[in-house]
Amino acid sequence: MPRLTRITTRSGDGGQTGLADGSRVDKDSPRIQALGDLDELNAALGLLAVELNDAEQQALITNIQQQLFNLGGELALPDTSATDIEQVLQLEQKLKQINATLPPLKEFVLPGGSRAAAQAHLARAICRRTERSLWGLSRQEWVHSESMKYLNRLSDLLFVLARALARQSSTTEPTWDKAP
Repeated sequence: MPRLTRITTRSGDGGQTGLADGSRVDKDSPRIQALGDLDELNAALGLLAVELNDAEQQALITNIQQQLFNLGGELALPDTSATDIEQVLQLEQKLKQINATLPPLKEFVLPGGSRAAAQAHLARAICRRTERSLWGLSRQEWVHSESMKYLNRLSDLLFVLARALARQSSTTEPTWDKAP
């Protein structure tokens, strides 16, 4: 059964959009802002995924994208949850695994090093904004706390993944050069 039968509905022309429960909200509401940021994060991860040559890394990003769609469903249907502590712990485990392969940081890392590393850094920055949007929404409406934890761990994971990707293309990472 198709989920979308029409793309152009014109129902949003007045500045409101529909949620999964049938309610209408302003397009600039905190909930829709968070959904938009989540959509942008998922698109950035899609760009990252096409740059990856490693099947395990591709699978990791695909799994994250799937979970972000679940989180989007959670936001589109208020008072529901689709994220649990197990998903947060899985990100933590992967983060520890990747970080164990990296040398300690001695300076701030500049986004870059390779195309894939730069895209991971971009996704990390969008993830942090998405997390801020969710926190903003949580100040007005209930948001499942595990979803905010998930985004927090995801931004950390994307940071260490960016470092690993930069090192795959070079033995060093670009770092901030403090001006004297």
